[in-house]
Amino acid sequence: MSDPTVLEWVSAALDGDQDAFAEIVYAFQDAVYNLCYRMLGERTEAEDAAQEAFLRAFLNLQRYDPSRSFKTWLLSIASNYCIDRLRRRRLQWLSLDDEPTETGLALSSNDPEPEDAALLREHSQAVQTLLNELSPEYRAVVVLRYWYDYSYAEIADIMDTTESAIKSRLFRARQTLAERLDARKPTARPINPLLESF
Repeated sequence: MSDPTVLEWVSAALDGDQDAFAEIVYAFQDAVYNLCYRMLGERTEAEDAAQEAFLRAFLNLQRYDPSRSFKTWLLSIASNYCIDRLRRRRLQWLSLDDEPTETGLALSSNDPEPEDAALLREHSQAVQTLLNELSPEYRAVVVLRYWYDYSYAEIADIMDTTESAIKSRLFRARQTLAERLDARKPTARPINPLLESF
């Protein structure tokens, strides 16, 4: 979709055209939901966060700068809302280590074999669990970089910071993830404990 089309929708929505804003929601709902899911790790909470992000975008549409990418602006609203939610979650002493009840992966009509589907679900849950262990700021950077393939400049724009800060956060996030992965690796043990003496 071209930016001129989005700008037309924004202009029409500012003039009170609800259908134009519905087009915006339709065009960006997957991107916003996926960002919220990866940051929050729970399907229902991600749906609520996505709705809140669109509501905030609608209420602040007059603040949108047309020289900026609309998608970047919208994802910055969603990202900031998710970070705030994660901070509140921590303040309420809720654990960020809970595994998501849904994987967020939609199976196509070419459903994988049950074993493959189980492995895929297990892998997705493991990735989400690791993401949940990151601070909200690190999690946002990882999701925007590796799920959305945004450049450092785009992420800096979304998170309202500098490129060097983004590079630093991403480096620390990868370092943290690597340490957590190493800690989860099982240590090698002999199959039969009686063989330890040999």
